Amino acid sequence: MPSKAPFINDLTLPVVAAPMFLISGPRLVIECCKNGIVGTFPALNQRTTEGFEEWLIQIKTELAEFEQATGKKAAPFGVNLIVHRTNPRVQADLEICIKHKVPLIITSLGAVAELVDQVHSYGGLVFHDVIKKRHAQKAAGAGVDGLILVAAGAGGHAGTLNPMPFIQEIRSFFDKTILLSGCMSNGQDIASALHMGADLAYLGTRFINVQESKADEGYQQMIIDCGASDIVHTAAISGVAANFLRPSLEAMGITQEMWGKKAKIDFGKELDAAQAEAKAWKTLWSAGQGVTTINDVLSTEMLVKRMQQEFKDAVATYKESVARFL
Repeated sequence: MPSKAPFINDLTLPVVAAPMFLISGPRLVIECCKNGIVGTFPALNQRTTEGFEEWLIQIKTELAEFEQATGKKAAPFGVNLIVHRTNPRVQADLEICIKHKVPLIITSLGAVAELVDQVHSYGGLVFHDVIKKRHAQKAAGAGVDGLILVAAGAGGHAGTLNPMPFIQEIRSFFDKTILLSGCMSNGQDIASALHMGADLAYLGTRFINVQESKADEGYQQMIIDCGASDIVHTAAISGVAANFLRPSLEAMGITQEMWGKKAKIDFGKELDAAQAEAKAWKTLWSAGQGVTTINDVLSTEMLVKRMQQEFKDAVATYKESVARFL
């Protein structure tokens, strides 16, 4: 496989819209791909494997119609698979991905060489998200095509490392595609990611606040109202450290003492693990520290256009600022 993802040069911006639990769906994926950035969604956002396949068919059909009508090439799309023994659907969902030749598979909570080989068999790519070097080395050994470095301040299951040393540490042994995740919300942030050595920027929180996301209006307004200091990093919600909006925790009666504990909060013994996780993430809203610069809800098309201009302006400013030292 090529050392870098071959689709990068065809994008309008070096961006992957991250797959977000309960937030990303076909509308968001399709609009991202139409506007030249990679759209993705978690397979588990559909309650059944049959429903998941229906979403894939919808995405493929609408993107094919777009390409035929406009003569433009849509960006590829991707699916996130939770590769862990607690996910009973992983094999069934993988088989559907293979059947429909999903261009990009994003794996979480497990890097499996056999899965990578199966995706490579039809020409697909596999990216894997990591929060530390040890996980990255294991994924590299499994043959993944890209590593998503989830740095400090990212939404969802975030890491704790600063992005600058993190990128350099991983780049020392991994020469394939590197994506940076964490606190990026505009074109200047995307340019900064590339300056630090990433190949692609991986944005989640910014795409909660687009018209095509499945987010509740109250969720979007809370993102607008909050700043970086309103993000709480805790493992008490899902058992894995993640970032949440403080007002959403407080609205559910979860105190600082509670979220400061390492033990997972019991959301109801009557719920199975999957239901408890969904209940927690539906009412306790996740976001990254990039909320600081999010103050609106736009269409995906308008957001991409704005980020394109911000990216160009940032690159021009960077060239000016360093020219005096050359």
